[in-house]
Amino acid sequence: MAGLWHLDLEAGPIYAQIVRGVEQMLASGQLKPGDRLPSARELAAELKVNPNTVIHAYGQLELAQLTETRRGLGTFVRQDVDVTVVRQRILLRAAGRFWSEVQHLGLSLEDACKALQAVGANPEVG
Repeated sequence: MAGLWHLDLEAGPIYAQIVRGVEQMLASGQLKPGDRLPSARELAAELKVNPNTVIHAYGQLELAQLTETRRGLGTFVRQDVDVTVVRQRILLRAAGRFWSEVQHLGLSLEDACKALQAVGANPEVG
């Protein structure tokens, strides 16, 4: 999993970016139910952040019932994670950001749909 983790200093709290990163990896199939996450120390060293930041992120993932900690073994993606639900949650967040931008620009739902169709037909348009 080395090299899959990326941080953006302008994209909000680091722990939240780690949580979103795990969700993205689950949604894309890079992580699967049952997979082990790097230890907090390993990931903290890779990302050059405080291990407590990773521990906080892992706690949030456990609260969201995406992961479980197995004493002495590490943190694992739960076997019963519904990847479809994770994908839907990511899609709804993205749609919410998009819709906010549409409203901010004073555009209509029709304009938004046309923009999505244009990008769908030619992803390089966006």
